[in-house]
Amino acid sequence: MSTGSDAVTGPLDAPAVAPVALAATRPLYWSIRRELWENRSVTVGPLMAALLVLLGFTIHFALTLPSRVASLSALASARQQDVISIPYSIAASVIILAAYLVGAFFCLDALYGERRDRSILFWKSLPVSDLTTVLSKAAVPLLVLPSMAFVLALATQLAMLLSSTAIVAGSGLSPAPLWTGLPLVEMTLVMIYGLTVHVLWHAPIYAWLLLVSAWARRLPLLWAVLTPVALGVLETIAFQTSSVCGLIKYRLGGAMTEAFDLPATGHGATIRLAELDPVGFLATPGLWLGLLFAAAFLFAAARLRRRAEPI
Repeated sequence: MSTGSDAVTGPLDAPAVAPVALAATRPLYWSIRRELWENRSVTVGPLMAALLVLLGFTIHFALTLPSRVASLSALASARQQDVISIPYSIAASVIILAAYLVGAFFCLDALYGERRDRSILFWKSLPVSDLTTVLSKAAVPLLVLPSMAFVLALATQLAMLLSSTAIVAGSGLSPAPLWTGLPLVEMTLVMIYGLTVHVLWHAPIYAWLLLVSAWARRLPLLWAVLTPVALGVLETIAFQTSSVCGLIKYRLGGAMTEAFDLPATGHGATIRLAELDPVGFLATPGLWLGLLFAAAFLFAAARLRRRAEPI
């Protein structure tokens, strides 16, 4: 009669395989997915900007493009390229700027919001570390939004090219100057480089916003903005210097001066491949100091989240 007992106990004696399950779940990947599921507005913002840009430029093309194409033959080839490229460069810039702004507001609410709505009690009960959670939130403005902005900008430029071709052809003119004068491949490579440069350069800004979001009990936007402003005002009054203001200005716009070799006398409407300076950018101390501060801010935000309680 012991045969039934052995049949039952046999499978229970098999070795457990649970320790490998956690690594297979890829907590960082699913944490990023969770951020996108919970914050669908981060994808809506750049998408709405792309649709508005496309609609606006389509109307603008319908009103002005035939006459502009007819006058291109009187311009030099370099000037022709600038005239054709201006709308496409503006469209990409608007979409990328929208992604930057969405990323900034996302960071301000990322850690503050889960304390405000008390959802932090649930998320901290899951087997996901605070550092993984903070890194997943940082990945939204540093990886997800730039990638989305690039895809949307490129799709918008292609849609603009097709719509402008249809408008010019419908006016009885040849659309060939649009296709030969638009350096779409070069503009795409410059856009990839520019997005990468600005992500690296602005990383400490996003990390600072996440740190404030993890610390502030209310009004994180005011704390994030007024703290450096107050330091700048204090320095100006006490020491009659403006190092803090210069540092803020350098961090906001220094990527263009450090990563691009633009002529001192000005440049055309579009940045060309010959004006990129990746070696000079990688040799800039401000880049590596900024990344060091970004890592410190993210680590501090994770430590604050570990001790955080609902507001």
